[in-house]
Amino acid sequence: MMHPLSLGGSDLHVTPICLGTMTFGEQVAEADAHAILDAAVERGVNFIDTAEMYAVPAREATFGATEAIIGRWLAARPGMRQRIVLASKVAGPARNMPWIRAGSGMTAQDIVASCEASLRRLQTDVIDLYQIHWPERHAPAFGQLYYDPAKETSQTSIHAQLQALDSLVRAGKVRHIGLSNETPWGVLEFVRLAQQHGLPRVVSVQNPYCLVNRSWDNAMDESCHRLGVSLLAYSPLGFGLLTGKYDQHAPHEAGAPQDGRIARYESVRAQRWGRPEALAAARRYNQLARDHGLTPVQLALAFCYRSWRVASTILGVTSLAQLHDDLDAWSVQLAPELLAEIDAIRWQMRDPAQ
Repeated sequence: MMHPLSLGGSDLHVTPICLGTMTFGEQVAEADAHAILDAAVERGVNFIDTAEMYAVPAREATFGATEAIIGRWLAARPGMRQRIVLASKVAGPARNMPWIRAGSGMTAQDIVASCEASLRRLQTDVIDLYQIHWPERHAPAFGQLYYDPAKETSQTSIHAQLQALDSLVRAGKVRHIGLSNETPWGVLEFVRLAQQHGLPRVVSVQNPYCLVNRSWDNAMDESCHRLGVSLLAYSPLGFGLLTGKYDQHAPHEAGAPQDGRIARYESVRAQRWGRPEALAAARRYNQLARDHGLTPVQLALAFCYRSWRVASTILGVTSLAQLHDDLDAWSVQLAPELLAEIDAIRWQMRDPAQ
């Protein structure tokens, strides 16, 4: 049974499994999305995560669609809003998505305007956890490995971002704030400035965490543990690599299942999840699962579910069957010997989807 826990010492009590929604409005039709939301809540999940830029892959035609789908779900179910913790995100700099906002930055005014637009789409008065989707400053993310100071284009200081978020908290439109795709320095600076100026303190960071990407374990784990900032782990199945469905055929090959994002969308394959090294490592973990009488999904999810580093694991599903399989994996426990074998594979193959 899942017991809610406090995010970063805040008054937000969330289940250790969160329903991610970025497929809603692209791979998942609205009626199916509502059925998935209903089933997740029925199974005890109280934490729903979305973002203004969703659905994914990001397109002008589907910008904001996911929030609108959730908003109509809430509107049709009186009392549901009080039962869930609702999280959303403001997109960072445009990243070649001019439909999100004019200009290439993320100003304080952009933060406020994006939040107010999200509130309208979600048909709610308050967002429980409002997160910055990726840093406003230049920082390695989404498969970039190295920080390059020559690429710095920051226009809005972290202090100014916090002041904008503070205005939303004071107005009652946001309860708590968080980050996503952040670095140790970024988390520390947000916390330091909040303490120095009496501004809202981040309670969580939403970063990738899975068997083929444990970059969190290199400095972010200690930093956030000592600062009291919770990890929301996304992509626990490595965009499908850790389900085993690509063990026989790579996503781009004939014979591979075409229902997953990495197979359907070339833009996804071009990122970290599409690296041959990531698939090779995933196949090692998937075979390890079978050797121990588990499915690849059970191994990958149990690794996240039971890690002391993870407060809540974000599931992105496209069907009710997938949702139930992922939730059923909550009961799986990994023996210390199996965890040691996982670490041994990581020692050899490191984090190929970083």
